Amino acid sequence: MPYMDLHQHLKNLEEHGLLRRITRLINKDTELHPLVRWQYRGLPEEDRRAWLFENVTDAKGKRYSMPVVVGALAGKPEIYYLGMGCNSGEEMDALWKKALAEPINPIAVTNAKCQEVVIQGAELDMEGGGLDRFPVPISTPGFDNGPYTTCSHWITADLDTGIQNIGNYRGEIKAGRRVGVFPSGLGQDIYLHWKKAVDKGVHLPAALVIGAPPIVSYVSVQKIPYGVDEIGVAGGLAGEPIPMVKCKTHDIMVPADAEIVIEGYLNTEYIEPEGPFGESHGYMHPRQLNPFMDVTAITYRKDAIYTSWLSQLTPSESSVIRKIGYDRLMLVHLRDECRITSVLRVEMHEPLTNTYKLVIIQMRRPNEAEVWRALHAACSFHPGVGKIVVAVDEDIDPSNEAAVFWAMCYRMKPHKDVHIVPGMEKGHAPPFLYEHEVKGTDVVSYHLPADESAMLCNAILKEPFPPVSLPKREYMENARKIWEELELPKLRPQMPWFGYSLGQWSDELDQEAQLAVEGRHFETGEKLKKGRVKVR
Repeated sequence: MPYMDLHQHLKNLEEHGLLRRITRLINKDTELHPLVRWQYRGLPEEDRRAWLFENVTDAKGKRYSMPVVVGALAGKPEIYYLGMGCNSGEEMDALWKKALAEPINPIAVTNAKCQEVVIQGAELDMEGGGLDRFPVPISTPGFDNGPYTTCSHWITADLDTGIQNIGNYRGEIKAGRRVGVFPSGLGQDIYLHWKKAVDKGVHLPAALVIGAPPIVSYVSVQKIPYGVDEIGVAGGLAGEPIPMVKCKTHDIMVPADAEIVIEGYLNTEYIEPEGPFGESHGYMHPRQLNPFMDVTAITYRKDAIYTSWLSQLTPSESSVIRKIGYDRLMLVHLRDECRITSVLRVEMHEPLTNTYKLVIIQMRRPNEAEVWRALHAACSFHPGVGKIVVAVDEDIDPSNEAAVFWAMCYRMKPHKDVHIVPGMEKGHAPPFLYEHEVKGTDVVSYHLPADESAMLCNAILKEPFPPVSLPKREYMENARKIWEELELPKLRPQMPWFGYSLGQWSDELDQEAQLAVEGRHFETGEKLKKGRVKVR
């Protein structure tokens, strides 16, 4: 059953050996995120785990009773699959496809775990009574200007339709009852909702949810069409309605089984500087004018666990959770919506490039028109996505950079097979504008000029090639059996791991190769002798 709250999920992770408990005293401001960061800069993926810090302090020596968990939603794909209630990428694909096609509306409840403790009014202004009661880690010590919420799902509603949206945006902790939000530029639903509120002259009701049930967290990062309530998609993933409860100080509905909910209003009279913050494109994002929320209430579970995501330089928890869903959404876009049925798989490259910029499309025997349709459709999928898009054949593993480079080097003629598309925007990426100008409700630095471009590369095989120079499959498979009999280190095959024909190979050459493995190569030598050519 995929629907479970964070506590159930952590228990499941521990049973699968995927949770590290840290009992040593850890400083959330200087030690916590750097410690987890090492597993992404110094360990292979299979050794990554979720981390539960049970004894947390801060730079001033304050001790927190609330533990902090990092990496619990998507420390690696296996953790993500467990949170989805499945065992593999294939099962996950089927779940996403069904959920997007058949969302299940949430149900309203009146009693909720997330409201076991309620803080309102003057108590919010007491020292340690507001946002400073939570052990929010500093993500990039030495560069960030303070603690930011990262696994932070902001819920707002369209003031005309009432349809809610949930999206994941960082939250800068600025005061006991003030938190900034970075809506990541124009086009995000929260920004559109805020603009409507500005036009109506009212502040925008909002809720910041930390530690939602895993299913809810997974939909919060995906690009669902505007006007579709992501909680319904979460219900589709779970196969049952998600319980929701009304906030204490306004009508926004929040997941009843969340760990922490911060209620308030996004101010529409002022915007203020927010940032800088280390971002997933691998660089520090500069200070920028952004909305902020005035907090009206804080509610949480009595046994709440503060949930943080590791973001910044990829790979990270943030990029894993985004990539798994984005690969699927791009595949659906190309194969189902654009009806390019030759598309088999999409791989949005993650390490350092942050999934957005480098996109590999694997195709089965496409014609040339299909290749270019797929390449153009990928680079226009979303602003900033697809700066470099490469189409490869089905024998090329799109997740293997070396294999992709191999195809580009030998199956592509740059003067014919590379197209440069102008008029693109860079999206959420450096370099950044550091000066801000406000015109009406628009911050000029949100608007990106169309001065970027995309490079589309057709690395599909276009003519017969000689075979791949590896032993044929039958010989490699036999050698693998011997390898295992010898109890040698476990193999992790990478394509290509055997040789295969790509069209430029004759029956005669095949027969000669067969004679060779039968020990009859002298027969071939005699035949070749007949082909001698006199040179003097």
